[in-house]
Amino acid sequence: MERGRRKGRGMGTAPPFLVLVFLFMAVAAEERSDASNVDVGGGGEEEAFDKRFLKLWTDGGGGDEENHLRWYGDDDEEGIRDTVMLGGARCPRPTKKKRNVVRVDDFGAAGDGCADDTEAFAKAWEKACSLKDAVFVVTANRRYMVGPIRFMGPCKERLVILIHGTIVAPEEPSEWDPKSPRLWLLFGGLAGARIQGGGVIDGSGSKWWANSCKIDRSKPCKAAPTAVTIDSCSGVRVRSLHIQNAQQMHLTVSRSRGVRLDKLAITAPGDSPNTDGIHVAESTAVTITSCRIGTGDDCISISNASFAVKMRGIVCDPGHGISIGSLGQGGSYAAVEGVSLDDARIARAQNGVRIKTWQGGAGYVRNVRFSNVLVDDVDHPIIIDQFYCDQKTPCANQSTNVQVSNVVYRNITGTSRRAEAIKFACSDAVPCSDIVLSNINLLREDGSEVQTVCNCAMGFDYEPVRPAADCLRNSACGGGGDKKVGGEEPKALPLHTEL
Repeated sequence: MERGRRKGRGMGTAPPFLVLVFLFMAVAAEERSDASNVDVGGGGEEEAFDKRFLKLWTDGGGGDEENHLRWYGDDDEEGIRDTVMLGGARCPRPTKKKRNVVRVDDFGAAGDGCADDTEAFAKAWEKACSLKDAVFVVTANRRYMVGPIRFMGPCKERLVILIHGTIVAPEEPSEWDPKSPRLWLLFGGLAGARIQGGGVIDGSGSKWWANSCKIDRSKPCKAAPTAVTIDSCSGVRVRSLHIQNAQQMHLTVSRSRGVRLDKLAITAPGDSPNTDGIHVAESTAVTITSCRIGTGDDCISISNASFAVKMRGIVCDPGHGISIGSLGQGGSYAAVEGVSLDDARIARAQNGVRIKTWQGGAGYVRNVRFSNVLVDDVDHPIIIDQFYCDQKTPCANQSTNVQVSNVVYRNITGTSRRAEAIKFACSDAVPCSDIVLSNINLLREDGSEVQTVCNCAMGFDYEPVRPAADCLRNSACGGGGDKKVGGEEPKALPLHTEL
C-alpha cells in the first residue's frame, strides 16, 4: 500500500516548472481575449494624423522659413519612392496612409522623346489632383516630350509630383503654342504640394537663344517661355531636380508665399541669353537652399514686391551673380525688403552680389544682408548700380530712383577681375544710405590691390575691410574713391546687356 501511494503521487502531480508554463499561457490567452474586445475609437488616429500632417502659419511675419505652410514628414522621400516601385525586391515600408499612385504612362504617355505626351500628362494631372494623398509619377529612364501645359489647383491634400524621368520641351520655336508665349510648365494655385524626384526638366533652349536679340542684334526682342513657373501657390516645396537649357528663365516663383526650393541643379551655357536660374517676383517668405546654378544670366534674381527671401548654401558658376532687381523700369514703383544670402560661392561671374535699379523709378530696397560669400574670378564682387540701363540706346538722367538703404556686406572674400572690386554707383537725387562693410578681403587674381568706388553712397566700414571704403564716410554725394561713377554723363555709362 505504501508503495502504491508513493507511485500515485509521482504520477498525478505535475513538476513545478510545468505549472508555471500553464499559468503563463492562461494569462496570455486572457490578455489576447481582452485586447480583441477593446474599442480603440476607429478614426481617432487618422484624424490626429490629418491635423498634424499640414500646418499653416498665419502670422504674416514672413520670418523663419520653418514657420510657413509646410509638410510634416518632409524627409520621408524614401517611403514615397517605395510606394511607386515596380517589381522591386524590397517590401514597401508601412505608411500611415495609402497613397494613390497616378502614372502618366497609364494615361497613354509614350515616353520615347518623340511622341507628344502633353495630353497624357494633362489627363494624369486631372486624376491626381482629384485624389487625396496622390503621387503624380513621371517614370524613370524615360523621356517625355511635353508642350506648354498648366498643372492647376486647387488639388486635394498631400499631393506629390514625383519626377523620376526626363521632361523635354519641343525644340522648334515655330511650333510653340502662341497662346502660351511665356510659359512652359506652370504649377498654379497649389497648397502644400511637393515637386521632387531627382529627374530632369529640359527646355531645349538652343534655338530660342539663337533667335534672341541679345545674340543677333538685327532681330527684334521677343518673349520666350520660362521653363518652370510656380504661381499663386502656398507652402510648395521643390527639391532634388535638375532644370536645364531653359528657353529663357529656368524657374520663377511669382505671387506665392512660403515656397521652398532645395537641392536644385540649374544649368545652361554661360553665353545663353536671359537664362536666369531662379527668379522671385511678388512673393513672400521664399527660401532657397543648397542649390547649384550655372547659367548665362543671374543665378538668382529677386524683383519687385518680394519680401523675406532667404538664400543659403548657393553655388553660382558661371553667371551674372546674385541680384536684387532690376527695379524701377519705366518709372515704376518697386519694393523689396528682408533679403538675405548666407554661405555662397560665386565664380566666373560678371557680378558677385548686386542691386540694380533704373533711373526714373520709385520705391525702396532695404534691410538686405549678404554674408559669408566666396568670390572667384568675378568682375564686380560687390556692386550697387542705380544707373542700370538694359537697352540699345543710352538712358537719360532722371531725378528719381528706387531708394537703397540698410545693406550689410559681411565676410566676403576672394578675387576680382577688375580693379573696381567694390562699386557703389548711387543716385545723386536718391543716395544710398546705411551701407555697411565688415570683414571684406578682396584682391586681383594676381594678388594686386583693388579699390572701392563710391558715388552718393553713405555708410560705414568696420575693419578689416580690404579694399578700404573710406568713401562711405565722406560727403553725402560726389565724395570719395578715385573717381565718381554715374550721374554726370549718360554717354559714358556702360551698356548693360542682361535683364
